[in-house]
Amino acid sequence: MSVDVLLGLQWGDEGKGKIVDYLTPKYNVIARFQGGPNAGHTLKFGDTKHVLHQIPSGIFHKGAQNVIGNGVVLDPAIFKKEILALEQFENYDKNSLLISKKVQLILPTHRILDGAYENAKGDKKIGSTLKGIGPTYEDKISRVGLRAGDINSPDFEAKYNALKQRHLDILSRYDFQFELAELEAAFLEGVEFLKTFELIDSEYHLNKKLADGESILAEGAQGSLLDIDFGSYPFVTSSNTTTAAACTGLGVAVNKIGDIFGVFKAYCTRVGSGPFPTELHDETGELLRKNGGEFGATTGRPRRCGWLDLPALKYAIMVNGATRLYMMKADVLSGFDTIQVCTSYKDADGNLTDQMPYDLNDDTVTPVYESLEGWSEDLTEVTSYNNLPASLKSYVEFIEKHVGLPIDIVSVGPDRKQTLLK
Repeated sequence: MSVDVLLGLQWGDEGKGKIVDYLTPKYNVIARFQGGPNAGHTLKFGDTKHVLHQIPSGIFHKGAQNVIGNGVVLDPAIFKKEILALEQFENYDKNSLLISKKVQLILPTHRILDGAYENAKGDKKIGSTLKGIGPTYEDKISRVGLRAGDINSPDFEAKYNALKQRHLDILSRYDFQFELAELEAAFLEGVEFLKTFELIDSEYHLNKKLADGESILAEGAQGSLLDIDFGSYPFVTSSNTTTAAACTGLGVAVNKIGDIFGVFKAYCTRVGSGPFPTELHDETGELLRKNGGEFGATTGRPRRCGWLDLPALKYAIMVNGATRLYMMKADVLSGFDTIQVCTSYKDADGNLTDQMPYDLNDDTVTPVYESLEGWSEDLTEVTSYNNLPASLKSYVEFIEKHVGLPIDIVSVGPDRKQTLLK
C-alpha cells in the first residue's frame, strides 16, 4: 500500500479538515505530519462544529487509527484541552490516538519567546499565532529541544529546567513582560495527561501498517504558500508544508507516496502579514469575508480575502506534485454577477508572467484578471455536481484548463453532505 497525502494549496484555511473527515472511511490510518496548534481544522456534521488543532481530523471515525507524527510540534496543555473537548463525542476513542515519541514539545517559554520575537519586530510583524511554533522548531534544529519520549525519562525535570533557563536567558535581552507560573502549571499538568496515551516509534509503526497492506492518509496543516522554503518568505510558517514533509514528518520513503490531494478555495484568503497579490480592500473583499465566515479558527482574526490566484495555485500544484484537486467554498461566490480570476502577473517593466517571483514582498507584481460570469443560485442544498449552475461548472472548467489538472470535488458548504463528486 501507499501513503496518500492531503494538503492545502494556498495560504492555509482551505478546508483540509473537512476533506480529511470525508475521506477517512477509505483509510485505516490518518497521520498528521507537521505543524502544531497554529493549525485550526474545522469539522461540521449536522449541528455539531468542532475545531481540531493538533489532533488528526479522522478522530471522529470509529475504526480509524490517528497518529501524530514526528514532524509535529505538540503543546501538552493545549493537547489536554483538545482531548477533554473530544470526550463529549461518542465516536471518540482514546485508544485510536497514537503519538510519536519524536514529536517536539512546545514549552511555556516557547510561547513567551514567540511573543517577544513578534513584539520586537514592530511594524514588520510576521503575524504569528503566538503558539510557540517557531521557537520550538528553532530548538529542534538547534538540537536542544524536548521530545514526547522524554517525558518518561527519569531526568525529564532536569532537561525541562535546563531548556527553560536557556529561554529565560534569551528573554532577559528583550523588553517584554510575561507571567510564567500559570502557563507552566498547565504545561506540567498536560505532560502528566500526555503520559496516559500510547507513545510509539511512529516510523516503525507506519511502515508496518504499509507492509500489512493497510492504507494511510497523511494530513498536512497550514498551506503550501506558507512553506518555510517555498512560501512567501519571511511571512511563512516554521515548517515545510508541502508533500516532501510527509516523508520526513512520518518516516516513510518517497517511493511510498501515492496520490497527492490538493485542497484550495474558490477564492483566496490569508491570515496575518505578508504579500497577497489578489487581496480586495473594498466591499467585495468584505462580502467574501462575511459570506465565507472568514475568521481564523485558531486566532479568531479576520482573514484577508481576494480573488483566485492561478499563478500561485499552479506553483503550489507543481512543488507538491498534486494528482487530484478539491475546490472548497464554491457557495461563497454565489451572488456575484462577475467573478475575477488572476491568470498572470505584470512586473514593474510591464512584462507578463505566470510564474511566482522570488520575492513577492517587493510589491513588484500586479495581478492581471480575466472576468467570468457569476451565478446567483444558493448552492447549499445541491446534492449533485450535475445540478450546479452552468456558470459555476464553466468556472471549474476554466480553472482545470489553466492548471492542467481535473477538480474531483466541489464543496458547497461545511457539512459532510455538502461535498459533490464531479
